[in-house]
Amino acid sequence: MTVLQMADVDLAGKRVFIRADLNVPLKEGAIADDTRIRASLPAIRQALKAGAAVMLTSHLGRPEEGVFSAENSLQPVADRLTELLGQPVTLKRDWVEGVEVQPGQVVLLENCRFNKGEKKNDPELSQKMAKLCDVFVMDAFGT
Repeated sequence: MTVLQMADVDLAGKRVFIRADLNVPLKEGAIADDTRIRASLPAIRQALKAGAAVMLTSHLGRPEEGVFSAENSLQPVADRLTELLGQPVTLKRDWVEGVEVQPGQVVLLENCRFNKGEKKNDPELSQKMAKLCDVFVMDAFGT
């Protein structure tokens, strides 16, 4: 099996979906350690530099599948990414059916575990997620 690197693909104008590991520890709603967020920055910056429209997602905690919970929201992560990247990173709550993002922009797609079927690798959910992007990048390898 051939595995491509991001550098092997022309990302200009493409919708790039990065599955990152942004499962950071929170204490009273604030990020206690942003190591995993900082570890995701090289891939995000590489995609932006190449002219891509960037979509990120991750899980955070262990929420009940298919149910939104504020304590497991990625909003604190979006806020920290905004600070680290020096540009707005908007959190999109309902994203499976589609999301608007332009080249040079970054959107953070709300906790992927809020989607029904995520834990069981539902084929229908997988197809919907695949339709969101031109390029998928697996960058969720932990730290």
